Amino acid sequence: MSGGVDSSVAAALLLDAGHDVTGCTMKLWGGASDTGCCSVADVDDARRVAQQLGVDHFVFNFGDDFRATVVDPYVAAHAAGRTPNPCVECNRSLKFDRLARRAHALGFDALATGHHARTEHAGGAWRLRRGVDGAKDQSYVLHMLDQVALGHTLLPVGHLTKGEVRRRAAALGLRTASKPESQDVCFITSEGGRRAFLGERLAMTPGRVVDTDGREVGRVTAVELVTAGQRRGLGLAGGAEPRYAVAVDVAGATVTVGGADDLLVDGIAVEAMSWVDSPVVSGAVEVQCSAHGAPRPAVFDANASMVRFDRPAPRVAPGQSVVLYRGDEVLGGGSAA
Repeated sequence: MSGGVDSSVAAALLLDAGHDVTGCTMKLWGGASDTGCCSVADVDDARRVAQQLGVDHFVFNFGDDFRATVVDPYVAAHAAGRTPNPCVECNRSLKFDRLARRAHALGFDALATGHHARTEHAGGAWRLRRGVDGAKDQSYVLHMLDQVALGHTLLPVGHLTKGEVRRRAAALGLRTASKPESQDVCFITSEGGRRAFLGERLAMTPGRVVDTDGREVGRVTAVELVTAGQRRGLGLAGGAEPRYAVAVDVAGATVTVGGADDLLVDGIAVEAMSWVDSPVVSGAVEVQCSAHGAPRPAVFDANASMVRFDRPAPRVAPGQSVVLYRGDEVLGGGSAA
């Protein structure tokens, strides 16, 4: 229970279905937090909803694990010019690993969350599918779940729209019924932002901005804060054509910019692939490269570990999750190399 409306309704639905439910909240971040699911207010909301539902509630402090598996790699990725997905890593290392192991050790049969996605057992295997509400679908951030994890995972709100979730919460009188959604990284404050957080943890590198012919056209105060596809904050003079970051070289303290056409690529190399069920050797897939990005038709080539788009598509920042689908089913995913 994160303290949000989705996990609150997930707990209520499980109770209605006759399950023995215990609420738990992970305390992950001990630093400043005013967004996401790590603030004191969020933990209190989860506790109060558990009281409303009449279920026990526990708080598990996994702060050391969170720092080691999410925060430190987040900082290291930026130092290397990569753009990480901390929410994906939190799901991989904390929610569906550390917390799942704790739940198993305590004798629970399954871990339930409020993610908008669906599980199904079909054809002798577990399937992970998109949530019914396409605008709120969160299957992208769950692509790392394998057969063992899915066999012990419940996603009670995946068949509901967000509006239906809120209406159910309101009907139950839950305090989270109208609570705004958390959109940002939980350990990055809205006041300081990414620059302040990273600035306290690594030395920022001022750098040159060059065009695709190598001519210097601007300067940036920190190449570590630039990501592929970025348009603003590149220190460029105004011009007729928008220019975007197409490459970031931290070691060389250089950002290369180009026009919209320079952003387009025929494919992307992927690494650290994991699969929901059997690995995909090759074949037609749809590829999603951000949490709410549009899926793009492509072919996955396992031998080359490449995704080849049917039509040129915007390049993906190294470190971003690349998730493969067929229809509404998640096949697996990895990271852009």
